[in-house]
Amino acid sequence: MVKDQQSAAISPQTPRLFGLPPLVSGNTRLLILGSFPSVASLAQQQYYAHPQNQFWRILQAIFPSSPRGISAASYEERSAWLLAQGLGIWDVYASCERAGSLDTAIRQPQVNDFSGLRLRCPQLQLIAHNGGESFRHAKYTATLGLPVRKLPSTSPANASWSFERKLAAWREAVAAAGLL
Repeated sequence: MVKDQQSAAISPQTPRLFGLPPLVSGNTRLLILGSFPSVASLAQQQYYAHPQNQFWRILQAIFPSSPRGISAASYEERSAWLLAQGLGIWDVYASCERAGSLDTAIRQPQVNDFSGLRLRCPQLQLIAHNGGESFRHAKYTATLGLPVRKLPSTSPANASWSFERKLAAWREAVAAAGLL
């Protein structure tokens, strides 16, 4: 009993974290699903807020007509630009327990309810999972009857893929959704 009390004091219960609402519109043709927002993203209440995450830089490189510096623009400007491109963002997990930002630290996840997504996004053509942890739940998104793709994670933790290699994979998915 004493040992259990000591270990509880050393590693207190990790609090339950709650994700961000979907960033989608009726114009969304490609939905990009991450696993769960990073510590930086949760703190700022912004998708892909960590400055080393390549998400916004990759999208800026895919859409050559994008305003220069969209990856450095305000979150409101980036969000409006993203939606205007026919893109949407959400996460596989609605909530979880996690210390830090790594997907490997996710415990007790609760998957988002994707059932109403087709009504919110009637033009949806493709679901793209940003990384392996997100893609582990492709069975849920496949029930929507749309093509589902696994993309290399834009996270700084995914250092095994170069920016150029990530960009090529992401460009292919954007083209498959009819956005290029």
